Amino acid sequence: MENYLTEIAKLTKSDEAYEIEEIQTLWSGYGKIVRVGLKGGLLKTVVAKYIILSNQNNHPKGWNTSVSHQRKVKSYEVEENWYRNYINLSDEAWRVPKCFGVKKVGEGQLIVLEDLDASGYYDRKSHLTIDETKLCLNWLANLHAHFMNKQPEGLWQVGTYWHLSTRLDEYKVMKDGELKENAEAINEILNTCKYKTFVHGDAKVANFCFSEDNRVAAVDFQYVGAGCGIKDVAYLLGSCLSEKECEFYEGELLNYYFKTLEKALNKTSNSYIYSDLHAEWIKLYPLAWADFSRFLMGWMPTHQKLNSYSKKQVNIALRLIRKQF
Repeated sequence: MENYLTEIAKLTKSDEAYEIEEIQTLWSGYGKIVRVGLKGGLLKTVVAKYIILSNQNNHPKGWNTSVSHQRKVKSYEVEENWYRNYINLSDEAWRVPKCFGVKKVGEGQLIVLEDLDASGYYDRKSHLTIDETKLCLNWLANLHAHFMNKQPEGLWQVGTYWHLSTRLDEYKVMKDGELKENAEAINEILNTCKYKTFVHGDAKVANFCFSEDNRVAAVDFQYVGAGCGIKDVAYLLGSCLSEKECEFYEGELLNYYFKTLEKALNKTSNSYIYSDLHAEWIKLYPLAWADFSRFLMGWMPTHQKLNSYSKKQVNIALRLIRKQF
């Protein structure tokens, strides 16, 4: 621990670093996230993500396999590359924490980040109003516009943590049925879409941080990589709204996302693609839901996100597949 805090002090050009609190343990016991106090430098606090990849025996759902472990190892490599090579491109439209350094410490890997709480993004939510949902959609739209048609060097070639090639264990235990039979087709259609960007890959409500003056920042970039942006959108809506809200506000929220994406693309060299992109991605919306539902049906078939709205989207996706898309 002393060595770990000493490295944080060096990376932040401080005289001393001390642990204030443990914010959370990492999934499956792969380390922890802590808030660290600093003395003798410009910063008062930082948040440190301390990853210990030798720990692999604590999965809360029992998925302690070599495949699961290798996915986790890869995910932390991706996150380190994201903070090393990509966040310097960020702006307020898709705010992310500043990174003060990535370094190997003992058996672990250390990522030292801006304390977003101290920067005003202190509010965490589990359910969002429609206006708050739009803040997150605005963040996603600007991320997607910024990285449109970019190559994900050092990131996942297929972003999101649930895509089929990394979730074959869950696929094998899925109940037989039309969704399982068409899982590969759905995966292929999403992965070969014409218009790709960088997806956050885990854009759930818990990974967004809100400020009092209606700004938002995002954290947790273990599954950032190439893909169809509508996957982020579907996943976000499922994480922050009830099934009834998804049903009632679907049109309004999708329209808001695409209008925001159009505005963001107009600031780039890719503005000319918007019409075709919109036509492609809106058609892929139910397939994005079906793709995530496939994962849940193998991972945790009693999950609350497998509700009437998600089932409706799965049925739409399967009808599209039957018509050969």
